[in-house]
Amino acid sequence: MAIPTVQFTLMFLLMFSAVLQPIVLLEVQANDNDQDSSYLQFVYNATESPSEEVYDYIVVGGGTAGCPLATTLSAKYSVLLLERGGVALNDPNVLLQENSLANELPMDDINSPAQTFTSEDGVLNARGRVLGGSSMINGGIYSRADEDFYNESGIEWNMSIVNSAYEWVEEAIVTQTDRIDSWQTSVKTALLQSGIRPYNGLTLEHLQGTKILGSTFDQTGRRHGAVELLNKANKKNLRVVVHATVERVVFASNTSLGLSAIGVVYGDTNGNSHIARIREKGEIILSAGTLGSPQLLLMSGVGPRSYLSSLSIPIVYDQPFIGQFINDNPRSLITITPPFPLDNFGPQVVGITKRFYIEAVSGVAPFFSPVSPLLFPDPYPPLNLTVLTILEKLSRPLSTGFLRLASPTNASLTPIVRFNYYNDTRDLSECVNALRAIGKMLRTPVMEQYKSMDQHGQRYFKFVGQALPQNQFDDEAMGEFCRKTLGTFYHYHGGCLAQKVVDSHLKVTGINALRVVDGSTFVVSPGTNPQATIMMFGRYVGVKILEERKTN
Repeated sequence: MAIPTVQFTLMFLLMFSAVLQPIVLLEVQANDNDQDSSYLQFVYNATESPSEEVYDYIVVGGGTAGCPLATTLSAKYSVLLLERGGVALNDPNVLLQENSLANELPMDDINSPAQTFTSEDGVLNARGRVLGGSSMINGGIYSRADEDFYNESGIEWNMSIVNSAYEWVEEAIVTQTDRIDSWQTSVKTALLQSGIRPYNGLTLEHLQGTKILGSTFDQTGRRHGAVELLNKANKKNLRVVVHATVERVVFASNTSLGLSAIGVVYGDTNGNSHIARIREKGEIILSAGTLGSPQLLLMSGVGPRSYLSSLSIPIVYDQPFIGQFINDNPRSLITITPPFPLDNFGPQVVGITKRFYIEAVSGVAPFFSPVSPLLFPDPYPPLNLTVLTILEKLSRPLSTGFLRLASPTNASLTPIVRFNYYNDTRDLSECVNALRAIGKMLRTPVMEQYKSMDQHGQRYFKFVGQALPQNQFDDEAMGEFCRKTLGTFYHYHGGCLAQKVVDSHLKVTGINALRVVDGSTFVVSPGTNPQATIMMFGRYVGVKILEERKTN
């Protein structure tokens, strides 16, 4: 049986693995939270920037990769870190776990930490627009990459540096605890009873079986995102500029060196333009994310010749693969309401198989919350509804899409994206297999307690939204369920793939002094959740650049 409701219920319940609670209206002061905000000493508004400036390195995008990258480079060199969003230190929707749902409310406010968009596939999505990037608006899951990610990436890895880079991040912002709530304990048991074994306990490593996850939320529910990695910087060498929208990369060419990146032009909120240049041996590093980095390259004249010509963008370098091979991991889910109330918890446990991952959340949908009109039709009843959700993520979707510019000149507009979910029918088959695994979980003894009872004494799961098909061997019905419950984990990647746009050292092929260091270079999404690897990635590349400079 199912409780009818709008599709938004399912969509918002799982956005960034958030749980539903009333938005806590409080002002969190910098001196009364548990975050170290000493990085604010070197953070400036773009309106305070000079019209021209020079640095050794310019990092575009103060997000999940950009913050650790800029911090690492500042140990030896001057670095300018440019972020299009602001600082969210006092924003309770960013700081507090129970408010993270509010980040997904569609809004056009340029100060909102999340910028929502809808792909051409019709799936609502979001991207970070805040110092710290998407690490400041997600569900906080911290889990390292799988071994296949490194083997398939096309990137050169030194695993000793990889491990030390992970540890550098973890000692600063990651919480590990094996204390999990009753629903997550039941999920863990159901995963094991349904065959997703062995039990690997609490670990940050990617291991097949069932495990307890790490988190960037501490045990009080406070977020510790990539922005706090800036506290490790050499403050004399790092300048962070917020509300700085980079409009284009500046290039120069000569017969001896060829084509080189030499600077960037960025705008502030007053409409003024600023130019920042790099010194000899310096670099421009794009860390603007899966959407932002290919967007900036295209706007700067680097991309497919015919496409750039159609938009009257002067061609700097013909690169056919920029904006191509963009991929998003599709998500499907089931939601039930139990016969008793439960607390709110994001994912603490994950089931890992070769082809898919299974996570779960619990929460109370409060009809008095400001987000209720988005979740339930009017009039909505004056009560709270406990909901339990189990969801699956495909680990290696084969369907890929592409990105196009919404404007050839306005970098503040999110590009137009089509992910082509299930375009490759093998992805749909894997979704069906993952849902069958969820169905098997529902048939385990531990899940009996979450069934309701009808007037005849028959026990059943009370589904919210789409009910899992009764005949789970019906491929057509299960495939239709996948399509109807299609959503995103927000783990999209690609657009500047390694070995197509950048080389194994992340250098843009054919252009000197220009790299891309973010998820746009990834062929696949790393592990169950990518933020751990992306933060490691920023630190890793920074260390490698310092080594290169020392050697040369």
